[in-house]
Amino acid sequence: MPPIHECENGSDIFKIRTIYIWQRRLWWPDLAIPINPSVDFIAPMKRSVRPLYSILLLIVFAITISCRILIRRAAGGNDVGFFSSIELETNVIVSPPVPVFNSTLLKYAAIDIGETQGKQEIEQLLEGNFASQGRYRTFATWRKFNHHDVRASSSRAIPVMLRSPQFYRYWLDFRRVLHDWARKKRYQPDIMNNLIGLVKNPIDASNGLVGLNNKYGSCAVVGNSGILLQKDYGKLIDGHEIVIRLNNARTERFEQFVGSKTNISFINSNILHLCARRQGCFCHPYGIDVPMVMYICQPMHFLDYTICNSSHKAPLIVTDPRFDVLCARIVKYYSLKRFAERTGKALDEWGSAHDGAMFHYSSGFQAVMLAVAICDRVSIFGFGKSNLTKHHYHTNQKGELGLHDYEAEYDFYSDLVNVPRLIPFVSDKFKFPPVVIYH
Repeated sequence: MPPIHECENGSDIFKIRTIYIWQRRLWWPDLAIPINPSVDFIAPMKRSVRPLYSILLLIVFAITISCRILIRRAAGGNDVGFFSSIELETNVIVSPPVPVFNSTLLKYAAIDIGETQGKQEIEQLLEGNFASQGRYRTFATWRKFNHHDVRASSSRAIPVMLRSPQFYRYWLDFRRVLHDWARKKRYQPDIMNNLIGLVKNPIDASNGLVGLNNKYGSCAVVGNSGILLQKDYGKLIDGHEIVIRLNNARTERFEQFVGSKTNISFINSNILHLCARRQGCFCHPYGIDVPMVMYICQPMHFLDYTICNSSHKAPLIVTDPRFDVLCARIVKYYSLKRFAERTGKALDEWGSAHDGAMFHYSSGFQAVMLAVAICDRVSIFGFGKSNLTKHHYHTNQKGELGLHDYEAEYDFYSDLVNVPRLIPFVSDKFKFPPVVIYH
């Protein structure tokens, strides 16, 4: 036991214990019990100032060691808990656990039920066998360049179809773009990181902005749901740097609710097919300078694209098929998951419930996916439904299309806002931006 010294000041006697720490002699007044507490003992306290500082240093040192031990134990255990966000060492932060996806859902979501039929259709079109595509015979683009000559008939007295020279010129371009599109149609998880170069940069170049490889600051994706008429979001929407609208939904007379600004028009190829019937293939409700981004619903629509693209002043961009495949898998995953949870049936029965070969994501879903790839912040308007409103704010349509699973897409939007790391098929290298949904 360390020696005990006594110091006397008048009638006050203190017992001071000496301890040794780090080869330094310190005085610890742990037994400083005054014999006569009624007498003033200020003088002894003056000589104990340095020991008090030492005590404080010891306390700080002990607390620091204890905290490090607790942090290391918590980080090494199964329950990371509170310490998951605390920096343990320089530039070393415990990351959140990697999500584990249902392998069966991933397997079924990766199956394209209509893939075989689609490949056969593409092969026939590349061979120039348009007549085999019976449902295409009524296409306006088909009738523009073909007519039956009743004066020239075959041996069976069937009028011969004559094709104009202009048709062959367009057909060569059609064949080239269709071949390139079909060749690239595959799953590529990191395609999201390429969309700036595939979509944003061509749009910027058309506006004279060359060399920019950054994202837009803020983007608003405006859907067509009737719930838009319940809130005055017009000014808020127009306040974004980029406004993306869907399928040529008009804004006239609805500016108070949906705004008037449009920077990108996102459509499906059925919209362009309708535009192809018009003189000059006019498809610019937001102005001829507004670029259009389009995903292909049917391979034959590339003929519409080939003809209309030559008349467009602003870019007419077809979404990369690798992006299409990614979107298809994500939506099918959420649809399968919802089907299994709600019905309890086997996943093999999903196709009959959703017309598997025709099942497809909505235009709004892919527009949102595009926005999160090219924008730093994303706001979503007009997604959702209500029994008190129309299906679309600008039409009288009340029902939903059977080939879409909107409820599954709503589940996706929930994960996108709250826990984007739970979204399957997207590369870990892609970082989702903040997303807000306005209801």
